[in-house]
Amino acid sequence: MKLSRRRMLQGLGGVVLGLPVLEGLLPRKAQAAEPGALPYAIFLRQADGVATAQNTSELGSEPERFWPEPLGNLTTTTLAGKSLVELADHRARLLVVRNVNMKDYNYGDGHARGALQCLTARGPAVEGAGGNSEASGESLDHRIGRELNPQKRDSLFLYAGRAGGWLGGPCISHRGNSSRRAALHDPWVAYQTMVGGPGGLTPEAREQLLVRQKSLNDLVSGQLKALQSRPELSSTDRQRLDLHLSNVRDLEVALSCRARVDEELRLQQQAPGYNSTDGDKVLASVRLHMDIAVLAVACGTTRSVAIQVGDGNDGSTRYRDPTTGQLMENFHYISHRRLSHDANGSVIAGSDLLHSRVDAQFAQTFNYLLDRLAAYQMPDGKKLVDQGVSVWFNDLGNGPAHSPRNVPFILAGSCNGYFKQGVAVTAAGGNSSPNLNKMLNTIGAAVGVKNAAGGPLDDFGDPSLPKGLLTELLA
Repeated sequence: MKLSRRRMLQGLGGVVLGLPVLEGLLPRKAQAAEPGALPYAIFLRQADGVATAQNTSELGSEPERFWPEPLGNLTTTTLAGKSLVELADHRARLLVVRNVNMKDYNYGDGHARGALQCLTARGPAVEGAGGNSEASGESLDHRIGRELNPQKRDSLFLYAGRAGGWLGGPCISHRGNSSRRAALHDPWVAYQTMVGGPGGLTPEAREQLLVRQKSLNDLVSGQLKALQSRPELSSTDRQRLDLHLSNVRDLEVALSCRARVDEELRLQQQAPGYNSTDGDKVLASVRLHMDIAVLAVACGTTRSVAIQVGDGNDGSTRYRDPTTGQLMENFHYISHRRLSHDANGSVIAGSDLLHSRVDAQFAQTFNYLLDRLAAYQMPDGKKLVDQGVSVWFNDLGNGPAHSPRNVPFILAGSCNGYFKQGVAVTAAGGNSSPNLNKMLNTIGAAVGVKNAAGGPLDDFGDPSLPKGLLTELLA
């Protein structure tokens, strides 16, 4: 049996099963060099800023509930009482970056400015268009896929939350000027897209999976048996392959069970979980999307995945208050501290604390992604989480002010030793010197994207902004 350089099996109906890196099947040169996975980036976007220290007209002085205090080495003490404490088990892998600042472009709305700029570092295609805005350039997730993916296939763009809404729902990924990408909303469709390659599954394979509830593993069973019997596979290789196949099957079971539940909900004229306003269901769908993302980067299907939670201002999702067990007001209201999508509603008492509880749920969800990535061990002894970088970021610095300053970027994974780890740092730059483009340049360069001259990426985003990297992030 001959395996392709991408280590995949192709079975019935054109179905493709990507495989993890197996050391025993690598050429001798590759084993002597560095047999690990190629670097990747996974982006998780949260809307509405975070519950950071600020003074608001609604609640007065609000304490710091997000950033570590003090900055520097991350410890259980510096994380105590902050939403980031949910990531304490992975603190040695974290790079917490303060002082990432966007340019205050005239998008006509703070959420449009943040959501459309966050991965493009570009201004509006048309100034002042507000909810009808479009970005004027390509997003980094798409650039990574276009430049580095096999066959230059599109990177994965995944979305969870109610369809439509502010800015039309999915709004962070762009092919270019005024060219927004469509997101994969249903995790089952996203899975089929991931395993089926650029063209998706054939009708025959789709019938096998959906109607007969077969596993993708079953559709390539003959090739799998031949692969598993190969004498050059080490015991570590066999464990790695078993983990991968088990993850494939577990994800299929989760998706098929969810699909059945969703069908029942449709009969009751309710939205399925991925199109829900219930935060528990939305975040459960995000975790399914994360499972798909992990499989995709583990087997080399893509070098980039972007996951967006909620529409442009996440204005319909109601997350659960863990202290009461009740769903809170929609997240946008809470971020405004008022029962309103503007500044006119009545004040929500304690809404800064409620905001921090939403932040904590995003931290827990990001932690789930890191746990899944850490489960994969590569032939060189490293874990998959360390081969790339996972990025939990926001499109605002805080809620009430819609600030473009101090926008949170939480990085996890060294990207093969490129990034510092276990610390919270301040990025260079200030209000008069936006540096979001340099943040994106640094992530792109870590993954392997090149600039116009063929060197490490340093010219991404608005060409009028100063080029360069945030060197204080580098190991």
